Amino acid sequence: MIVRPHLHWFRLLFVWRGSVLPYIVTRLLLVSAVSVLSVLGRGWWMRIHPESALSIPPFTLMGIALAIFLGFRNSVSYERFWEARKQWGALLIGARSLTREIVSFAPGQTELHRRFTRLLVAFVFALKHQLRGTDPRAELAGRLDAATLERVCAARFGPSLLLLRLAEELAAARQAGLISDIQQHSMDRNLNLLTEASGACERIANTPIPYTYRVLMNRTVMIYCLALPVGLATTIGWLTVLIGPFIAYTYLALDVIGEQIEEPFGEEPNDLALDAMCHGIELTVCELTGDAPVGTPPPVVDYVLT
Repeated sequence: MIVRPHLHWFRLLFVWRGSVLPYIVTRLLLVSAVSVLSVLGRGWWMRIHPESALSIPPFTLMGIALAIFLGFRNSVSYERFWEARKQWGALLIGARSLTREIVSFAPGQTELHRRFTRLLVAFVFALKHQLRGTDPRAELAGRLDAATLERVCAARFGPSLLLLRLAEELAAARQAGLISDIQQHSMDRNLNLLTEASGACERIANTPIPYTYRVLMNRTVMIYCLALPVGLATTIGWLTVLIGPFIAYTYLALDVIGEQIEEPFGEEPNDLALDAMCHGIELTVCELTGDAPVGTPPPVVDYVLT
């Protein structure tokens, strides 16, 4: 996630870090080169094929249609991004509620509180790694005992296994008389909330926007941006070198932004800062139990928070 202070509008014109320019600069240079060639060759083309000269009106119609499609695609991508953010907000609420309940329902049981919150935090980190397809062992090693760590790392759905361990802890506390049936039922509802949120995140991660749709948008945008200077050259001359890349920047940037936020659990600059969210959840539950957090929040590097 890009984290930058609000800048003056003039400074925003020259922002490099935190923009999508690094991802499209090569394509913009290609469009610029086509613009120069189009202007240099327009006289020759008009003499040889005067009846085949392109003009602005056809590109205007195509540009409107393309802008509508890009707008629709970005709306779908942002909807996925925002839903993912809401689910992680639900995880935070569920974690706080469970920690508050275990501390208030079983006062004085420091070891139970510590064991329960470590499992809860480990669940959040395991879910992050499952969504990103990375190895959770390093971050779970300091939060789980050796036996549980091996079971989670060997499991296909590690977060679900940790939810089961949390439910077993509640059952053991009930059998020991530390909490009542009603209290266990109340905490079980919050465990179901965590299950629903993690399942929703898996649904988003495992159901991407159809690949053929992405290919169609990428091809259409690129072909349009390369053909546009040919039509502009016969009308505005050397201004094509400025106008062509500028219009291409708008379309290409929208396409890249849509690609980045359609997979919100990744590690690109515009994806969700899952590392920071996991550590935020750990900090808030540790404050409730008085336990020390295991890890430290990730730093902001080049205005990007992971």
